[in-house]
Amino acid sequence: MQAAPSLLSRLALLRPASALASASRGMATAYDVGASTNIKWHEGAVPTETKETSMQQRGCVVWFTGLSGSGKSTVACTLEHALADAGKITALLDGDNVRHGLNSNLGFSAADREENIRRIGEVSKLFADTGIVTLVSFISPYRQDRDRVRERVGKGRFIEVFMKVPIAICEERDPKGLYKKARAGKLKGFTGIDDPYEEPLNAEVVLEAEKDGKRIQPEEQARVLLEYLQSKGYLQGPPPAK
Repeated sequence: MQAAPSLLSRLALLRPASALASASRGMATAYDVGASTNIKWHEGAVPTETKETSMQQRGCVVWFTGLSGSGKSTVACTLEHALADAGKITALLDGDNVRHGLNSNLGFSAADREENIRRIGEVSKLFADTGIVTLVSFISPYRQDRDRVRERVGKGRFIEVFMKVPIAICEERDPKGLYKKARAGKLKGFTGIDDPYEEPLNAEVVLEAEKDGKRIQPEEQARVLLEYLQSKGYLQGPPPAK
């Protein structure tokens, strides 16, 4: 019951700043971006670092890429559960799920694949800018598209995870029966069969399918990523300002 007056007091102190911000918008210089005209970027009143300090984590994009059936979604889900158990705030963006809504108007042509990745790259950046650990699971077959997202997200906030799984293992798994359809000629433009997959050249993390002849379990792969995030400081707040 004591928190409400404190919050109201803080709000009262912020009113002059809000009024100043409203006044400055009237004098803002608009410009064009792509096909959009007369727009301007508005900075949020609360900096990313402040949000990260509150959550005790650093916003980032963990981008899983690899062939269909390589285990991207499984490892991403396993990692998200581990992060949730540690009290971290996450968002999970899966390729199939996003095509149910945001990207439902896109197909699988080269142009549509490019737009698919561009859109989800922008969404993942918004999440990361809010301080959220954002897990993105997309085949994202073209290196140039992934590199564009890396540039947009910003240095130190994009973590490319390459699921380096041979196509033979992916076909063996074939969870949706897509490889079988592609091999039979019933599915055209399928990545790895009649459409290319461009492997990352410098992924931050590479997860193999096997070690010493034994299959590596998703839990082990997620543990590698969890240790990486911990070692790089993503699971703690930003250092105090000097």
